[in-house]
Amino acid sequence: MKKLLLATVAAALLGGSAIAADLARPAPIYAPPPVVVPLFTWTGCYVGGNIGGIWARSDWNDAILGDFGTSSATGALGGLQTGCNYQVGRLVFSIQGDYDWTNANNNNVVPLFPVVTDQTQIKSLASVTGRVGYAFWDNRFLGYVKAGGAWEQGNFSFQVGTVPVITASATQRGWTLGIGGEYAFLNWLTGFIEYDYYRFGNTNPSPLLCTPALCGFAANNVGITSNVNVLKAGLNFKFVPRF
Repeated sequence: MKKLLLATVAAALLGGSAIAADLARPAPIYAPPPVVVPLFTWTGCYVGGNIGGIWARSDWNDAILGDFGTSSATGALGGLQTGCNYQVGRLVFSIQGDYDWTNANNNNVVPLFPVVTDQTQIKSLASVTGRVGYAFWDNRFLGYVKAGGAWEQGNFSFQVGTVPVITASATQRGWTLGIGGEYAFLNWLTGFIEYDYYRFGNTNPSPLLCTPALCGFAANNVGITSNVNVLKAGLNFKFVPRF
């Protein structure tokens, strides 16, 4: 009986010590799992606007009489662009269309006829291009190159003094190459800076107004080749995809 009583007292003491130890031990703190912020993705479509400068060189040539001079036109431009991106890993593939208005113009003396000048006035540029880029800095900076088809609409004229004797309009077709960088300020807003080179092949403008004395050779023999450089910056508003 005495042994049973001692065993009971010992068990009670040991149990009390264990309970006290459990009460003294702080309860575990369960922290919530960290919030995973998804990386920015370029996948999606966008629309935006741009402004910049244009430098154009137009070489005039007559198939019979030879060099008719070179015109260098400069000015400002502005326009719109729209396109869609698709990102795979860090590579970004895109297709884009853009249209820019400008009023770059200049005139120069025709070497064979010092009293005659030829004038170039570029009215607009357009292109449809494919882009390939690589994303840096948590995907928010995109460096890219682009290439595709291009169109230039312009007015061309011969002048004696300040009097136009031949006025023509033409849409030149050609190609373009470009390089640029774009940064995502927000998930829906990006900004870019871009350089583009355009090449437009020999074009024979269709005369709209000319004098009988000059209309014959101007309509059939004069060709114009243009090289255009454009530097522009702009913003794109991105439609954020929902998965």
